[in-house]
Amino acid sequence: MRVITGSARGVPLATLPGEDVVRPTSQRVKEAMFSAIQFEIEGRAALDAFAGSGQLGIEALSRGAVSCVFLEQDGAALKMTAKNLERCKLAGQAKLLQVDALQYLRRSADLYGLIFLDPPYGKDLLGRAIPVAAEKLGPGGLLVCEAGARESLPERHGDVALRKEYKHGKTKICVYQKEE
Repeated sequence: MRVITGSARGVPLATLPGEDVVRPTSQRVKEAMFSAIQFEIEGRAALDAFAGSGQLGIEALSRGAVSCVFLEQDGAALKMTAKNLERCKLAGQAKLLQVDALQYLRRSADLYGLIFLDPPYGKDLLGRAIPVAAEKLGPGGLLVCEAGARESLPERHGDVALRKEYKHGKTKICVYQKEE
């Protein structure tokens, strides 16, 4: 797995072995995800909830996001994210928090221009995370979700609406946008 483009283009990213803790987004799915939002990243503050190895937030930083908060409950995964950020020379733009993503989203007063949600599949975490993440988007903000292809997701939550859904094998990407 590598950073696709931007300031850290081509830098390899490490992940934890196995899929018990982290299920990394495949390179093909990540490319599709970032192709869908490629012209809307620069200058935004990002949040990578359920960060795992940090690859989604790192890709956003590499492409011009001004900052990224990485939320990960597992300490080993968060250490891997820190190493990946150092390797990409992006640590200065990152804040890493070892917290439960849902609790953080419920309690934080911060707003973001770009939020990534890629929780473990099959635990209904995404269904619970979308409403609270939607509340943390600034005007025009994007919420990018990765889910199993058969998972049912809402088309709207308040003033945040599904803009586009992309299917890639057993995975789907949903891009939501908050009204201006």
